[in-house]
Parts: sequence; C-alpha cells; structure tokens
Amino acid sequence: MNSPSERVQLVFHTTLGPMHLAASPSGLAGAWFAGQRHAPAQLEGPTAWPHAPGHPLLLQARDELQAYLQGRLRVFSVPLDLSSGTPFQQAVWQALLSIPCGQLQGYGALASQLGRPAAARAVGAAVGRNPVSVIVPCHRVVGADGSLTGYAGGLERKQALLRLEGVAQRGLRTNQAPLWAEVTA
Repeated sequence: MNSPSERVQLVFHTTLGPMHLAASPSGLAGAWFAGQRHAPAQLEGPTAWPHAPGHPLLLQARDELQAYLQGRLRVFSVPLDLSSGTPFQQAVWQALLSIPCGQLQGYGALASQLGRPAAARAVGAAVGRNPVSVIVPCHRVVGADGSLTGYAGGLERKQALLRLEGVAQRGLRTNQAPLWAEVTA
C-alpha cells in the first residue's frame, strides 16, 4: 500500500461541482466531490496533500472525467490505485468496475458476485467508502427494489450521473421526488 503522504492533488470544476483528485505513485487514488462524505482530511487545511496542477495522471483523470460528464466518454482508462481500503473493500471496488455504463446492480447481487450473499450491508458500507467516485462507478448500485439508497456525493449527483448514462429515462425508484441536476457541457 502506498503511503497517503506520497499523494498529490488537483482541484477542478465540473458540471456537478468542484472535484478533488488525488494521485499516488501507483495511480489515481481518489476522486471526491467537494463536501463528499468520507473524503480524507488531507484535501484541505494544514495537512493537505500538495497541489500538483501539472501532474500527468491527474490531468488525464480530469480530462477523462470532463469528457464523461459531457457525454463523450463511457469507459475510463486512467490507472487506479485502490490500495487504501481493506481487502474486502478493495474486492467491492474492483467488482464495481465490472458494472457497465448505463447498467444498475443491487447491493445483494454485488454481494453474491463476491461469493458473500449475506453481506449486502457490508457491501453497501464498502460502496459508500469508494475513494474514486464516478470512475469506480458506485453510483450504479441501487437497492433491491431499484431505489436510490444513497451516494456519498449526494443523491442529486447520483441521479445526474445515472441520467447522463441514460438510466433515469428508464425510470428509477426514489424515496423522494426527483431532484434531477442538469448535466450540461
């Protein structure tokens, strides 16, 4: 595992608000929206990772995220470093990468895919701690009944990402009125 002290970051603006990216020597280690739950303290303040606006990997991630949000990219190629979690979390995050753009999967189905069918809640907790939002597509995971059950970056962003992928048009069950955030170029 890479030390968090070896990380550098870049902040940029998206159609869904500011994003922080973090890179380790092994790859992209983080992508968080401003104010996202479970974002590391090292994004801001006296312990902040150094800003590296010219870092090639961070620029690649930024460009790919912008292209995705503009509807021009469906598959990311930036190298990832998912070593910050427990072995179980890492397995969940790897499984998330297998969910195709525009498709949804339930927490229970994801648990079964991992060979742990009774671990839907643990899978949900690991999904919520995904350090690489959007690129590791935790927004594609929904409740067993198709409901949007949460998103560390906010349900409005989850709805917007799914709408961008064409999922919203097929209908999603929510426990509240839709709060579609417009995703524009």
